Amino acid sequence: MITEDVRKARQKLVLDHFRDEVRQDWDDVLSTFPHPHYELIPTMTVHDGQGEVRGYYHDSRVAFPDQDHEIIALRHSDDAVIAEFWLLGTHLGPLGTIPPTGNRFRVRMTAYFIFDAEENLVCERIYFDTLTLLKQLIGGLDLRNPRNWVLAARCVRGLLKTSGDKPHPALTRTTPPAFAD
Repeated sequence: MITEDVRKARQKLVLDHFRDEVRQDWDDVLSTFPHPHYELIPTMTVHDGQGEVRGYYHDSRVAFPDQDHEIIALRHSDDAVIAEFWLLGTHLGPLGTIPPTGNRFRVRMTAYFIFDAEENLVCERIYFDTLTLLKQLIGGLDLRNPRNWVLAARCVRGLLKTSGDKPHPALTRTTPPAFAD
């Protein structure tokens, strides 16, 4: 089991990480990792290293410049801090191939902040329901208004393009753990 001092240090790091993401202070966020690494399970994508992670930050803030969060709970395990939170924002820029809808979203998420044996943050692994997000971004379009028909079609086309992306092999080639009797 982790000690109370380790738990407090990990929790402070995770809360600082969240705060700095909202402030969009990317240097401070990146300083919480010796080697930045994000795994987004719903999209089966990995962002590894400074360049890729900065690209992820840039793209997500182009799509949602006002992105924020509301923490629900933090839980601690032997090797991780597990954060439950609401992610919220406004879709003002392209989300990959999906054009901006101007709609707000609020999606419940879980992030595992995983630490190694030396107490370094080595990965942020994020889980969320993509259908909940898409329902709020695309489903919120008023299709009774003909001006939204073209945007809706562009969103569906963008979604179909995105759905053809191959999953990152690190997320599909997993090894089951060996459990002791």
